[in-house]
Order: sequence, then structure tokens, then C-alpha cells
Amino acid sequence: MSRPVVLPPAPWTFPAATEHRLPNGLRVLLHDLPGQYVVSMRLVVPTSLATEERAVEGVSSMMARLLDEGTEDHDPEEFAELLERHGMALGAGVSDGGLLVDVDVPQSHLATATRLLTDALAKPVFPEDEVRRILRSRLAEIEQERASGAHRAARETARTQWDASDRASRPAAGTVETVSAMTREDMVARHARTVGPQGATLVVAGDLSGVPALDLVAASLGEWTAPDHVAPPAALAPVPAPDRARVVVVDRPGAVQTEMVVSCPGPDRSTPHGWAPHPVLSFVVGGSPNARIDAVLREEKGYTYGVRASFRPRVAGGSFVTSGSVRSEVTGEAVGILLDILDGAREGFSDTELRTGVDYVAKTAPGRYATADTVADETAALALEGLPLDFTTRNLAAVSALTRDDLDAAYRRTVTGEWTVVLVGDAASIVPDLEGRVPGPVTTVAR
Repeated sequence: MSRPVVLPPAPWTFPAATEHRLPNGLRVLLHDLPGQYVVSMRLVVPTSLATEERAVEGVSSMMARLLDEGTEDHDPEEFAELLERHGMALGAGVSDGGLLVDVDVPQSHLATATRLLTDALAKPVFPEDEVRRILRSRLAEIEQERASGAHRAARETARTQWDASDRASRPAAGTVETVSAMTREDMVARHARTVGPQGATLVVAGDLSGVPALDLVAASLGEWTAPDHVAPPAALAPVPAPDRARVVVVDRPGAVQTEMVVSCPGPDRSTPHGWAPHPVLSFVVGGSPNARIDAVLREEKGYTYGVRASFRPRVAGGSFVTSGSVRSEVTGEAVGILLDILDGAREGFSDTELRTGVDYVAKTAPGRYATADTVADETAALALEGLPLDFTTRNLAAVSALTRDDLDAAYRRTVTGEWTVVLVGDAASIVPDLEGRVPGPVTTVAR
């Protein structure tokens, strides 16, 4: 018998959405996905963390965590019981671009879910005892982050890479000083100013056959008003620190491994040069055990379980970040090898790397967007970033059409060799090993 012919995959497009605008200004995007009986709702409200008062930075994050902790109609226990009774999961948080509220609920309880979501957004009461609990929880979380090499490295990277005056240089959820200074009144005021339907987008994704989804949304979120809501300023890319190209060692005496971060500013998905090369570059440089970095540091040297590199877009601007951990005694050599790989990639990529990266990004897309929650997540991100609804489909087509010249040019635009390098580990053993292996000065800071 002859072997069957393997045909190329058929063209694939990101699921289309129908767009509606309610009288209160809320934009509604509906994805009808047959067979997806758990409906995912994503609501995004653009705002800017840069508008937080410096003394209480992190108030947006704390406010978001309290949206489901009691409303004018339901105390915290009642609200939690209603969520559980209807199989509904609700979570909220903030990013650099705005407030994000996630809801997943069985299709049969969508009506209740839209009403409870409206209560959480329009009528939270921020009970004093819950405020104190959330603030205590955040302070404990900060201590846990200090004990985590990865968290500590991420925080030091932000502080080193971005200008000290820029909000991006400081934790989104606040510091010990700012969290300790917060009050319930700060959260109430932040909610009134930043949470409203004007400019907000609701994404509903799932099997909507026989479900009057738009009517349910109009009857609940369509009644949402926020008279004190102030439209946020346009998002701006964070400002790089003038001395960002340096090496910082965060001392953790006795640590048996070192957490490494190598970073530089990068583009957002609105870049005029096109976003398509960047996910391919992420895969080729540091997206798998066969990528350039792990092929050496993991497979050949055995220094690490894995080091990953990726372009991380924000609403405006972004970063190219490489991170992972290595054994403490090989830190100097590993950092030197990593910088050589990253800098050496400016010389160009091969046809094999191009094809491997393009195939991975383009051909795995149907699997990545196979569920209602991932479709809702992507569409919500497009809304928050101000991108058109056909962006994902057009970008995948652009990925398939990439050439080696496209990859080379995109990488060289971002990677100039001016690296922010942060190492969290035993400074006594790390610092002497760095001599001659890293460019620029080395600064050591306490844990």
C-alpha cells in the first residue's frame, strides 16, 4: 500500500465577532462558538496606572481585587454563594492598560452572570474589613515575592530598565509603603474615577445559539452608569532609564542557583513595522528546547532546565525578555554564553529556523484558540490595545509570508546590544565570575 498524501492544512481564521454599541457607551463583541457550553465573558476598561497618586500606587489593583467582595445588593458571603450556586467564576485585575474582569459561566446561567457582573462593576461597597484583609494579603504577597528569585528578578529588571519617574519601573500592585498608606476611601475614589462603561468593551464567547446574549447584556450592563468616570489619557510607552545598559546582582547569600534576566525595550503589537516577526523570533531564539538558547545552555551544557526568550508587548511599548535559572557555580559562563547567543543572532537566521518558527506560530493557532476562554482573552486584548478585530487573522497571514530578511530586520531593530542584565543569587560567587564576560558596570544590591 502506498502511504497517504499529507496535505497542507486548510486556511484558518480567528473566529469572527459581531459588534454592538449600547446607549451607555459599552461596546459589546459576541463570538458564537457552537459546542462551547461554558461561556467566557471578558470586560476591559481602559485606564492608566500612571494616573494613580504616587503615595498610594497599587490602589487600582487593590480596588480590582475587591470588586467581588460585596455589593449594595449582596454582602460578601451572599455574593460568593451566588457565584458558587450558578457555577460562575469571577476574577478581576489590572494591567498597564486597564481593568480586566474575567467571568466563566455555564450557558444556562448567563442571565444571572450578567447581572452579578453588573453589580460587581457598578455597585461594589468595599467593606472595611475586606479592605483590611486584602491589604494584609498584599503585604504578605510582597514578602513572598521577595523570597522568590523570579519575582525579585522581574522587579529589579523593571526598576533598572525603566526611568525612575515612569510608573512601569514600580510594581503594579504597589509596595509596602504605598499599600500601608491605602484606605477604603482611596479605593472608592479610584473606582469612581476609572471604572465606567464609556470606552469599555465586553466580550462574550461561547455557544450562543438560542441565547439572547445581547438582550441579556443590554438589560444588565446596559443600565450601568458611572457619572464620575474620567476618560484616561492615551497610553504612552514607558521611558527607558538612561543607565539601563548595566548588570545588577541582587545578593542572596548561599543561593545554590541564580535567576537570570536579560532584557531590553521592545515594540507593542501596533508597531508600524508589523508584529508578525516577533512571535516567530521568540520561538526561534528561546521558545523551545530546540531553540538557540536551550540548544546550548540546556542540551549541550546542562546548566539549566530551561531559559525562555519572548517579546512582551504592553498597550504601548514593550520588552524583549530572556529569563531562566542556572546553577550558581556556572553563572558567569552561562551569562557570557547567553549574551553571545543573543548578540550573535543579529548576524541573521537560517531558512530552517524561519520555516520552523513560522510553522509553529501559524499552524498551532487553531489549537491555541480552540476554547471560548482563549478566544475571549485575545479579543479583549485587541480591544484594550486598540487593534482591529481582524488583527489576529491578518497577523497570521503575515507570519506565513515572512522571509529571512523580515526576521533579521525585526531582531536588529530591537536588539542593539544594550542589555539590562539582572542576576539574583550569591553575589560573593557570582560577581568575580562576571569579569570579562559582561559589558558595562556591575552593581550589587541587597536582597
